[in-house]
Amino acid sequence: MAFGGFRQQGNSAPMAEINMVPLIDVMLVLLVIFMVTAPLMTHAVKVDLPVAASAAVKPAEKIDLALDSQGRFFWNAQLLSREQVFIRLQEQGMRAPDTELHLHVDKNTRYEVVADVMSQAAKSGLGKIGFVTQPGASL
Repeated sequence: MAFGGFRQQGNSAPMAEINMVPLIDVMLVLLVIFMVTAPLMTHAVKVDLPVAASAAVKPAEKIDLALDSQGRFFWNAQLLSREQVFIRLQEQGMRAPDTELHLHVDKNTRYEVVADVMSQAAKSGLGKIGFVTQPGASL
């Protein structure tokens, strides 16, 4: 351990430098290891997969249901009464339960009306319900 020189003088101070050569050697060895192993890790395993035919996936049907602040209902931009909307929800739930229901609700619409429509849609079997909003500034 070389903390000082070989001379036995009383005023000799310990050596305060770090020997960088071993650190550089370790770094170069690691660099060589990574350079050798990196190309080996990019090879994929060759697998012969079976071929299968499948039908094209058609996108789910969607319904745009708009509710304005006066309590009017618009089924895909067609004005309907509340009862007509509920009948159509039941028909759609029986015919295609994977249909997406997009609700366009006016911000001044009563929550009771929105909750009633959502409840009726869920009872009809339409579970994919989403709210459509306008992009704007965050709160």
